[in-house]
Amino acid sequence: MRATGAGVGGASGAGDDGRPDAGRRRVVVGVGGSPGSLAALHRAVYEARRSGADLLAVLAWEPPGGTYAYRRAVCPLPLEDLRQDAGRRLLDALGSAFGPDGPEVPFQAVVVQGATGPALVESAGEDDLLVVGTGGRGPLRRALLPSVARYCVAHADCPVLAVPPSPLVGDLAAVQRRIGLHLPVDARELTADSR
Repeated sequence: MRATGAGVGGASGAGDDGRPDAGRRRVVVGVGGSPGSLAALHRAVYEARRSGADLLAVLAWEPPGGTYAYRRAVCPLPLEDLRQDAGRRLLDALGSAFGPDGPEVPFQAVVVQGATGPALVESAGEDDLLVVGTGGRGPLRRALLPSVARYCVAHADCPVLAVPPSPLVGDLAAVQRRIGLHLPVDARELTADSR
């Protein structure tokens, strides 16, 4: 799935084949809808605006359980349905981040089947800037799940900008824990005036 948006002035920055104009630098960003990826998306738009580059928003997806489990499933969902669902998630993330006006820079949004790290590295060329969120990773997640940011830093042929999570992510996680434990939440604790 590919969506192209017009930036300020109405130019999409794409040629007749839907690919970015030759010679134009791109800022490639991984999008997943998490707070960390939305922070990376906003930073990528800033970098694209600052350098006059096009924005390429990439959402990588895999079938539930991974490709191997999908092939062995008795009654798997059609891949086209999964791809369309990924496309909807990408458009929802862009809508959540920028509203109906879009990022106000020339951009393309693409959905790529595959693991996130390799998909982002393959999407970025030598002259591009790859922007990824680092996310909040505790010791358990670090041990069980590979880091997309580390993969991109180690394997990309272009500069990689790893965006740390917002300090508000910790506050949000604390509120979610309190809600999950059915503890009272006082909204005054979240305001800057009470700190």
